[in-house]
Amino acid sequence: MTSSTPLNITVITVSDTRTEETDKSGDLLVQRAKAAGHNLLGKIIVKDDVYQLRSVVSQQIADPQVNAILMTGGTGFTARDNTPKAISPLFDVDIVGFGELFRQLSFEEIQSSTIQSRAFAGLANGTIVFCVPGSPGACETAWDRIIAEQLSSEHKPCNFVDKLLVDKNS
Repeated sequence: MTSSTPLNITVITVSDTRTEETDKSGDLLVQRAKAAGHNLLGKIIVKDDVYQLRSVVSQQIADPQVNAILMTGGTGFTARDNTPKAISPLFDVDIVGFGELFRQLSFEEIQSSTIQSRAFAGLANGTIVFCVPGSPGACETAWDRIIAEQLSSEHKPCNFVDKLLVDKNS
């Protein structure tokens, strides 16, 4: 699905081990966003550390050019999965339905293992932030079945585009 209103997107991979050469999940989100006609403002790999994550994401949320942030990784149940703890406090509004729908769709693919997914999303300072698991399959499910439509101004009956095209400086 393409959007008649291109958004400015940053992709963030949360990982202690991935590099630009091995970041298949981040690359998938970059490719999907570009194919949908959106503008890629940047791709960042950040360590799975609460304070580094908050710093990087806060800078993106404060940037008036950034409309959306697609994050992959750090949403599991290990001690090093800090994305929810780091990012949730930054939200002005939680998009509860995203995590619910992601897990429902994921159940079709990985059955009950989906209960270990802490995928979530929210709005912060006029920027939408989607946080999905770090596997390429999870990124594909999230983008193809939820995010692409919600970032398309063509999707009806509603999408997030009008909520993202606000002046952050006012």
